[in-house]
Amino acid sequence: MGKYFGTDGFRGEANCTLTADHAFKVGRFLGWYYSQLKLRAGLDEPARIIIGKDTRRSSYMLEYSLVGGLVASGADAYLLHVTTTPSVAYVARTDSFDCGIMISASHNPYYDNGIKLINGSGEKMDESVIRLVEAYLDGDLFAFDRHWDELPLAKRERIGRTVDYVAGRNRYVGYLISLGMYSFKGKKIGLDCANGSSWNIAKSVFDALGAKTYVINAEPDGYNINRNAGSTHIEGLQKLVLDKGLDVGFAFDGDADRCLCVDEKGSVITGDHILYICGKYMKEKGLLLGNTVVTTIMSNFGLYKAFDELGIDYAKTKVGDKYVYEHMMLNNNRLGGEQSGHIIFSKHASTGDGILTSLMVMEVMMDKKQTLSELCRGFTFYPQVLKNVRVANKANAQADEDVQAAVAAVAAQLGGSGRILVRESGTEPVIRVMVEAEDHDTCEKYVDQVVEVIRRKGHTV
Repeated sequence: MGKYFGTDGFRGEANCTLTADHAFKVGRFLGWYYSQLKLRAGLDEPARIIIGKDTRRSSYMLEYSLVGGLVASGADAYLLHVTTTPSVAYVARTDSFDCGIMISASHNPYYDNGIKLINGSGEKMDESVIRLVEAYLDGDLFAFDRHWDELPLAKRERIGRTVDYVAGRNRYVGYLISLGMYSFKGKKIGLDCANGSSWNIAKSVFDALGAKTYVINAEPDGYNINRNAGSTHIEGLQKLVLDKGLDVGFAFDGDADRCLCVDEKGSVITGDHILYICGKYMKEKGLLLGNTVVTTIMSNFGLYKAFDELGIDYAKTKVGDKYVYEHMMLNNNRLGGEQSGHIIFSKHASTGDGILTSLMVMEVMMDKKQTLSELCRGFTFYPQVLKNVRVANKANAQADEDVQAAVAAVAAQLGGSGRILVRESGTEPVIRVMVEAEDHDTCEKYVDQVVEVIRRKGHTV
């Protein structure tokens, strides 16, 4: 991770750690850099950069600042307006844009925001480019074999333009509809849009496929994104499913790159459940290339036991869908994801896509003619306790010998009946302590043991 960009972009509180000035400079660099690449390739044309945003009030401020920087550097800025992160990736890839930008802080509260950078292949931006962006933000840019104290401004006819590109978002909606292999006629489906990016997209897709839709949290006001809504607060969707007698419910996060589900009994279906359901189905259909599902180290212990019983191999990456996708591309895997609901179907998308995930789950339900609870049979989710400990220095807390000894002691006591994981957050100043075991009390006891050592050693703030 860099100084500004973590595992999922440049994220922070709007106008505190992430300001309009930051956005303008990011735009200035990207517009100049991609214009330079074209000139050096012998192409006398402006760079084309696509931009989307979520529903936060500050997203408009950051959008206008980014656009100002882009056009000042001679690039053309194409605006998708309020849309999902995966739609930006889709349009960047299919319409030959030089890169894409999504303005969102995903599942964070409304006062945070973020800038996610996407390359022309619809993938998370290359680390080499991220390092150059950060160098420019710090006034120490070395690129194209020289130092740059400041970037040149475009003049006269070289100044860029802004283009309304809502048609790109509409094409993405059409693409999602085209992936629906079955009619959903007769199915009652709940959608929790988190008052975020999916609010005007998800219902359109499911309606077009014939479902009877019941939508909650689709009235964004700039402040209510993720507020007691969406995949991080799924209780409202559980109530909706039970009250209305729905067949299934899908909950998205603020930028709709995540999806969690609620089955017909009101139970939460996590990303690990989705990996199990879709992994098993794809293996049966001969679609699971390499017979492997890519997970992160945070996936549930029970998922691996279930895969072992099915004869499905699995890989474990660092936390972050970025790392899942990188592993999938290197090994030609078709399915991967996180417990949080970032699920990647690499045949169809280059990122996690919440609405796409919901369609893939529906495909399994329709093809197998089974309810979601029936599809989950064979997967026992191990009790899990996760506590976030805010610390002064993540690396120091993680490297503390006494903390490491406490972790090793818990691992030894658990043996083969569970596991402990202690890791640094990629987006916050916290250490995450997680234990999985056969019962909740055991998890709680062992997590508290390690957390107490972290506190006793003076790492907490």
